[in-house]
Amino acid sequence: MPDTTVLAVSPAWALLGAALLGLLVLFATVLDSVLTARSERAGGLGGSAYLGGALAGPLHESARLLRQRRRTTLSADSLLWRIGGGGLLVVALLMVTVVPLGRWTIAPLDVGIVWFNAMDVMVWALVWLVGWGPNSAHSLIGGYRFLAHGLGYELPLMFALVAPAIAAASLDVGTVAAAQQDLWFVVWMPVAFVVYCLGVLAFSVWGPFAAALGADIGGGVGAELSGVDRLLFQAGRYALLAAGAAFAVPMFLGGGSGPLLPDWLWTVAKTAVLLGALVWLRRRMPILRPDKFMELGWVVLLPAVLVQDLIVSVVAVWRA
Repeated sequence: MPDTTVLAVSPAWALLGAALLGLLVLFATVLDSVLTARSERAGGLGGSAYLGGALAGPLHESARLLRQRRRTTLSADSLLWRIGGGGLLVVALLMVTVVPLGRWTIAPLDVGIVWFNAMDVMVWALVWLVGWGPNSAHSLIGGYRFLAHGLGYELPLMFALVAPAIAAASLDVGTVAAAQQDLWFVVWMPVAFVVYCLGVLAFSVWGPFAAALGADIGGGVGAELSGVDRLLFQAGRYALLAAGAAFAVPMFLGGGSGPLLPDWLWTVAKTAVLLGALVWLRRRMPILRPDKFMELGWVVLLPAVLVQDLIVSVVAVWRA
């Protein structure tokens, strides 16, 4: 069993987890702003000026949205609408409660992997509510698009999480991280790792899976969002991306293992590197049509990750 210290689930520790997740969200937001500014920079703008504007951009946008009035629509289900938008942040916080920060874990559940998968499935309902709540055609179409993407990514993602669990013979996230002392799982489970990362992009409505926010449907699920509602929804997407990157560290990247630095710092560093890569991918991959990705997910990704699970099972039996 791994050497872990159980933290009592208290408001103080909840605030600590929220603060760490907030820092990762801030990092992802600023990095995304810098990459966006770099790609759209005017030829005559100096490097320092453009970088300064990119760094200040997220703060200015947040302040603008906080001052902006909430949009209302006819016959909207306001309660469900608000639950959907604000719930993404809550789900992201619940995801990171089972991620070991070195020797410490806020909520070290024996079935932490199942917990994470249950939280990612909850995102289906929340994004759907954002599309359903405003009683708007564009938002509703965006919600349907997200569900169609979900049909393509969820099963491959679930079986990608099965591979590390088989290798470690446990559903406890800390045990999975401890099982990688000799070799990180990403080395001999590359297919599961890639499929997992695609799943993180998908439930974060990010990059190639942003069709639910498509300009061709007026912004999709975000069409009627404004003010604090838009701010919460956007922050929730970044938070889900950060939580997914954090969970990948104990599952595939050796947890807190590494030379010189403390184990908790290695966990944060690995999370930041993977999060940066996911943010960078936003404009490096085309947006996938839900029907095309569903075909890819069921015909290519699902068989591939099942073969990966079979290989891991054979290796696990052979080692036993």
